[in-house]
This record gives sequence, C-alpha cells and structure tokens, in this order.
Amino acid sequence: MTTANCLPLVRDEAWLPVEETAQVGRIRRTATALAEKLGFEAARTAEIGLAVTEIGTNLHKHARHGVVVIRSVRGEQDAAVEVVAIDRGPGIADMALAWQDGQSTTGTLGVGLGAVARLSSSCSMTSRPGQGTALVARFAPRADWAPEWGVENAAGLTRPIGGEDVCGDAYAFSHGTNRMTLMMCDGSGHGPLAASASDAAVRLFREQPFLPPEQMVQHLHTALRGTRGGAVAVADIDLVARTVRYCGLGNIGAAVLADGRKQGMISVPGVAGHQARTIRTFDYPLPERAVVVMHSDGLTERWGADHGSDLAVDEPVLIAATLLREAGVRNDDACVLVARPA
Repeated sequence: MTTANCLPLVRDEAWLPVEETAQVGRIRRTATALAEKLGFEAARTAEIGLAVTEIGTNLHKHARHGVVVIRSVRGEQDAAVEVVAIDRGPGIADMALAWQDGQSTTGTLGVGLGAVARLSSSCSMTSRPGQGTALVARFAPRADWAPEWGVENAAGLTRPIGGEDVCGDAYAFSHGTNRMTLMMCDGSGHGPLAASASDAAVRLFREQPFLPPEQMVQHLHTALRGTRGGAVAVADIDLVARTVRYCGLGNIGAAVLADGRKQGMISVPGVAGHQARTIRTFDYPLPERAVVVMHSDGLTERWGADHGSDLAVDEPVLIAATLLREAGVRNDDACVLVARPA
C-alpha cells in the first residue's frame, strides 16, 4: 500500500497589485503580519519585510500589471511564508546579471535580487523578454529549516474574482513512492458559498487521496450534495507505467505537456453534487520530462505548450504563475495546478 503525503498545505493569503508606491507598504505589512501569525521571531520578520519591500519596489519601478501573492506554506510541524511576484514587464535578458548585487537591468526585479536571494530560504525566477517575469521566494523561520515533505513536484495558485476576498476554486495533491494524484474543484459561482463547496472537496480528497479517479469523482459528487456543487477532476499519475488516468466532471481543463506539444484531457459534462449522468476515465501517456496541468475555467483554453515559462527547468509554481498571467480570465475565480512527475 502506498503511503500518501498531502503536504505542504498552501494558502494564498492575498493578491496585492503594485501600481502605486503606497501599495509596496501594504505588501510589506501583509507579509510581516503573516510571519508574526506563523510565530516567526522579530528579527526574521524584519528580514522578510526588507526582502518583500525590495520585490515590491522593483515591480513598481519596472513592471506593468505587477502583482504580489502572499502565501502560507504549512507542514505538520512548522510553516513558511512564500511570496510570488508576477508581471507583464519587459522581462530580463540577462538572468545571471540580474542576481548580482547592485545591478540594474532593463527588466523587472533587476535591483536588489541579490539581497532577496540572501534573505530568503529559496528563490527562483523565470523571465522572457517582451512577456514578463515571475519570481517565487520562500522564507522559513530559521536558517537550518528544510521542508519536512521533501521535494515538491507539484504546486498551484488560486486567484479570486475581483471584489471577493476568497476564491471559489481549490486544489489538492498527494504524492507517494510511485504515484501522484491531483484534484481540483471549481465551486459553482463565486464567494464564500463556492469556496465552501471546493473546501469540502479538498477535505474529502485528503482523507483518501489514492482512490481510483472514477471512485473519487463519484465520492465528490455525493459529498457535494447540499452545497452549490461544482466542476471536479482527478488525475492519477503512475510514475512506473508512465500514464495518467484522468476523470473530470464539468469545466476543468487538463493537459499533458511534453516535447513542445499539448495533449488535452477530456472532462465530461456535469456538476458534482447536482448532475452526473456519466463519470468516465481516460488514459493518457506520460512521456519523460512531461508536465501535467489542471485549471479551472478562470483560464481560457487558448494557451499552448510554450506559454512564457521554461517547462524543462522552471518550478511548478512558476509555470502556474506564468500560465495564469497569460491565460487568466479577469472576471472569474481562477485556479492552476502544475505537476512535474519525477
């Protein structure tokens, strides 16, 4: 029997635009308040404030449509603060130069990246000239911190529709020795009631994450009765057989990306909790170095395998961030989940 690991638990605490100087201060306050809530010591909280100020200031100076996402990343024993910065700026032509102290490039985040890298526990970035930049920096509570859940082969992002504080879309994933399982729920509508439905789906998935996809979707359909319901999908990734077994109900988009190609996966019509005439699974090959993507209909389907990120090297969270930047629909909740199977 495969032991399931559903960690880390990630919560997108706030999406904060960076269009005015005053908004940099709001980003700093939000990040440091989260660090204090998670029990960070005062000195470490101050370091986070410095790094986040640097990120926000550079977005304001160089970017277009810059936004910072403040996230909590939790395990069973402790937690970290994560900051994701996304923009449509001019991009960075020389990534190696941008990381050096005191360097100013023509692109976003060109000043102070060396300080951000030193103050953070981990930091990475992807950028393309003319398209923009995405950066992720994680801040652990202490220098000797290491993630208790090991290597992170999957990551997601959620973004609420404008005017709402909570997102009605949610995701979860589990990984074991020879398999990974991904789940997504797009709660019907928006706001707290939609979030309640998707949160119920996440809780059920974490109880039995390695159920066959068709069984899990059926269980989700039953469990969401009495809620608004929503679109749901489960992808079971077999790391030995190199296959993906996929079961989707409603408007969840999914694809396998490999060798410059996008293989879409099929979801059948329906609404979990309300209408599910047919629940079907479909099998797809999983080539070496493939990436699996799932997203709610807060993203358009009009994106390709080359969407502004380097699939071969970028972290899953950076792939998710660039995909959301390129294909995200502004007037809807949005959710992206990306897995790079080992």
